[in-house]
Amino acid sequence: MPNVHVNPRRAGFTLLELLVSIVLFSSILLIVSGAVRLGYRSVSSGEKKINDMERLRSSLSIIEAQIQSALPLSYQQGQGVKQLYFQGTEHSLRLATSYSIRGGQKGYVIVEYRAVMDDGGTWSLYESENMVGTRNPRETILLRALTEIHFDYFFKDPTEESGKWTSTWNDPVALPEKVRIRLAAGRNDVSLVVPMRVQKLLARADADVFRFLPRLSEKRDGKAVERC
Repeated sequence: MPNVHVNPRRAGFTLLELLVSIVLFSSILLIVSGAVRLGYRSVSSGEKKINDMERLRSSLSIIEAQIQSALPLSYQQGQGVKQLYFQGTEHSLRLATSYSIRGGQKGYVIVEYRAVMDDGGTWSLYESENMVGTRNPRETILLRALTEIHFDYFFKDPTEESGKWTSTWNDPVALPEKVRIRLAAGRNDVSLVVPMRVQKLLARADADVFRFLPRLSEKRDGKAVERC
């Protein structure tokens, strides 16, 4: 019977080849898993940015609607002194409005925005509202993790050619013409300027009164004064 010589390299894998295969397979597995984790983080980060932008857009829409629906309502303060509900500082704003984010409430509501710094040094914007004459405010957090929140108020004196912005508003009888909200989150910043519709309505009413006065004067001179 002839002797058969078997090459040990062809009979199977050597221990060294097996170890090399395991190392290569482990390296490929690590690379693939790292790519999967990176892709998942990118998707999660993209979704978070989209959600943050959508929340910012919705919050600014709410603020804009409430400011544009502001009303010159006042309350009694002290000995017969009336004070407008509208009061503003750099980090807070209070106003009376006909727009509520809680649709079930009917009537005028007092809305207050407060910018509060968190323990981590970032700002959150709180919104609270309650019906006029009640004291049961309900608070909602509109925005979180902002690096800047500012309110500014624009007013133009009739005797001046141009108006100016101020960081506080405490006039007991007058409303500003515009309100500006400045928000920042990291390197991104947003500035929203909201004109107050009630100012245009008041200006239109004043113009109608002035147009009516000359006709009323003529009727009085002609002794034909109309009485309502």
